[in-house]
Amino acid sequence: MHNKTILITGGAGFIGSHVVREFVLKYPEYRIVNLDALTYAGNLANLNDIENKPNYSFVKVDITQANIIMDVFHEYKPDGVIHLAAESHVDRSIVDPLAFVMTNVIGTVNLLNAAKTIWDGDFKGKRFHHVSTDEVYGTLGETGLFTETTSYDPHSPYSASKASSDHFVRAYHDTYGLPVVLTNCSNNYGPNHFPEKLIPLCIHNILNNKPLPIYGDGKFTRDWLFVIDHAKAIDLVFHDGKEGESYNVGGFNEWKNIDLVKELCKQMDEKLGRSEGTAAELITFVKDRPGHDLRYAIDATKINRELGYQPSVTFEEGLSKTIDWYLNNQDWLDQVTSGEYQHYYQKQYQG
Repeated sequence: MHNKTILITGGAGFIGSHVVREFVLKYPEYRIVNLDALTYAGNLANLNDIENKPNYSFVKVDITQANIIMDVFHEYKPDGVIHLAAESHVDRSIVDPLAFVMTNVIGTVNLLNAAKTIWDGDFKGKRFHHVSTDEVYGTLGETGLFTETTSYDPHSPYSASKASSDHFVRAYHDTYGLPVVLTNCSNNYGPNHFPEKLIPLCIHNILNNKPLPIYGDGKFTRDWLFVIDHAKAIDLVFHDGKEGESYNVGGFNEWKNIDLVKELCKQMDEKLGRSEGTAAELITFVKDRPGHDLRYAIDATKINRELGYQPSVTFEEGLSKTIDWYLNNQDWLDQVTSGEYQHYYQKQYQG
């Protein structure tokens, strides 16, 4: 008998799969239910090492479908929700903003409504953890850091949709007393990252001797967080964070894109036994995207002070672990880039 049921939305995605694994393995007394629509970025093969654990189950569901979400909540009667399901790629949001509104805003409100309904004012032992991004804060100059009190200033349809969802989560806390916590994280990297994002894209392209596209002059700066460290931070905040509070989660690893890619090229050359500078020759500067924020940087003092959170690796260490994972899992990378991974659900759950 499980003493708690936790619904994790987006649990087949990049960050979500690491959170699911963290909770399934660390809390065998919990029932972990993974809700995912299995869009292009959702890959159940990310979880094949834990899919047969007795405290894990998967439900294919689209959070934009309010009635279905309500049915799921009635069936599982969760004690907690960790909400990661989101459209998250800025370039895609520029092409199709409405998809981001539907998933990130409407989907979040559907979950909030379901939690409010099923808990029905009895919030003891309950928690709704909303996972967001530092992009809601906008952009920084060459100095300064985002804190939890930084005003929101989103510049892309993606960040605007996430900012809206954050506001709804806080509104449900203030209006209905829903027991919420929020985390806003910096750029994640690590195993299982879909290769539309910078690091896995460059790893894949270096392996295939393809150009490494860098926006603008390459001086856009991001704070990078190893995804396994992010999963551990979510665990901390879900269990010990103060109700109604937000926590910024950062890696204390600021890198300009061009410097990051050069470090990646250097490590790839070493690991592949190529002469130094081989991968760097693939660097290609491309036209900048609209609304591109210059710099993000997280001040993670609050989560460090209140919950004792610290990243476990430096960026160079985390990058090395990430490259090793991709080199050791090239079949995963091949399946993702070819689209074959999308047949995994049919094979595992409908075969």
